[in-house]
Amino acid sequence: MKYVVVALTEPSPGRDAEYNEYYENQHLDDVLATTGWSNGQRFKLVDQQGMACALPYLAFYELEADHPAGVLQKLNATRAERPQSAALNRATACVWVFEAIGPRHSRIGES
Repeated sequence: MKYVVVALTEPSPGRDAEYNEYYENQHLDDVLATTGWSNGQRFKLVDQQGMACALPYLAFYELEADHPAGVLQKLNATRAERPQSAALNRATACVWVFEAIGPRHSRIGES
């Protein structure tokens, strides 16, 4: 099955530059290398409507797995293989796994 993992995070107070350096230049690639997930990308909240987003940074990973329970198990089981940074505020970090329920849609002529 196809899944996406969505992680919302923020830097520890006063450590914005260190957090962004770590997440972009080490953490994303380390997660992909240790979990076998297909790809990942970061996003920063720049606008919103409706309920306020709790955290300003989003990481989006795509993967295939046999069962949804194995997705977070793999992430947690491989955590010790990845250098951790105190610049990432782990107390507020949130992670969700979503299962694809339909095909990917694209504008005509684009993939």
